[in-house]
Amino acid sequence: MSETLQVIEPATEAVLAEIPRAGVAEADAAVARAKAAFPGWKAIAPGDRSRLLHALAHLLQDNLEELAVLEARNAGKPIADARGEIGMVVETFAYYAGAPERLLGDTIPVAGGMGFTVREPLGVVALITPWNFPLCIAAWKVAPALAAGNTVVLKPAELTPLTALRLEQLVVEAGIPEGVVNVVAGPGSTAGARLCAHPDVAKVAFTGSTEVGRSIAATAAQTIKRVTLELGGKSANVVFADAEIERAAAAAPMAVFGNAGQDCCARSRILVQSSVLDTFLDALHDAVAQIVVGDPLSEATTMGPLISASHRDTVAAFVDADSPVSMHGETPEGPGFWYPPTVLAPVDPSSRAATDEIFGPIVCVIPFKDEAHAIELANDTIYGLSGSIWTRDGGKALRVARALDTGVLSINSNSSVRVSTPFGGFKQSGVGRELGPHALEAYTEIKTIYYATQEH
Repeated sequence: MSETLQVIEPATEAVLAEIPRAGVAEADAAVARAKAAFPGWKAIAPGDRSRLLHALAHLLQDNLEELAVLEARNAGKPIADARGEIGMVVETFAYYAGAPERLLGDTIPVAGGMGFTVREPLGVVALITPWNFPLCIAAWKVAPALAAGNTVVLKPAELTPLTALRLEQLVVEAGIPEGVVNVVAGPGSTAGARLCAHPDVAKVAFTGSTEVGRSIAATAAQTIKRVTLELGGKSANVVFADAEIERAAAAAPMAVFGNAGQDCCARSRILVQSSVLDTFLDALHDAVAQIVVGDPLSEATTMGPLISASHRDTVAAFVDADSPVSMHGETPEGPGFWYPPTVLAPVDPSSRAATDEIFGPIVCVIPFKDEAHAIELANDTIYGLSGSIWTRDGGKALRVARALDTGVLSINSNSSVRVSTPFGGFKQSGVGRELGPHALEAYTEIKTIYYATQEH
């Protein structure tokens, strides 16, 4: 295996950076550093830990443009989107900076004394993050893990390690002790697998494919590690006839073509009530035509390239001569892993394009008859991560929201991720929740203490 890792820029196909390739030995060394740093980090007073996390949030804000440009070039995302994501990174660390002094327990009346609970950090946690939202998803894991008093080994995707490596530098610059955050940039098959099996790792938090998630869960089970798994999705965007059709159609493209469709939350199935299908498609085509595919560093770009040539081939295989292509967008000529925003309509709900996670800029439009049929179609998937409901009928909106087997939903909107609210899926979309106060629970154990008060 090569000792260096070449990082490719998706928009140019050129080498952006060469970095040391981490393997099993580097993973072991990182765990050892994190284990050595844990007692000291755990012992830091909550208020002091809070101040250090606030300092990191401020440093991230100061370096926002540098990080955004790095993310745009490494992951191929439009610079405006990259700025928004780094802004969320800042918001995430600022949110969890307030958490160390709010990790509260309970007092419980019991016979003969008093019972009370405290929350204890787990120890060393391994955080394995994907290439589609590199620093953003890393922050979702690193911030609550640190706030709870754990030390961290972060393994970014080998395709997009650059902002994670810069984060490691900023952590130390903020005054957080060395060894508290350790970045291991290497393949999942070696460095990642070792972290999942390492006896000194107490928890694995992973975001990625359902297939890899199954493997991680099986490995973690050997040492009874805690796991948080945020996995695949095939989310439904349900548009009823009584919705504001123009508004729903205008919002739909970037709900699936954002980040070039490389998003587990992508609303890649648009379910449209049959009576308004033609009206919706006309408006959808107009909206898709406005998407600008091109240079990620251009302010005008709204969709960038796919992450790699092999991934582009995987995405392209979902569209063949028999596919009901309703519309193709346009892409630049020349180097770059480009694929056009593509609308398939109407789509058989049992077809591969409608059932499999494509993870690219292809959307399937599927007609439905009535409310019951919409619910049936939306739930007919192994996944249950995200989704949207469009209707002016408030009662219907809440009925359908309660009926969908989905972890995160939005009504008359395609925005459903907030730092302060829990995020995660049903079924094979994952285990556990990230973000909000719920994430802290996943990085702690509850300890119950009984204090006898009876006289002897």
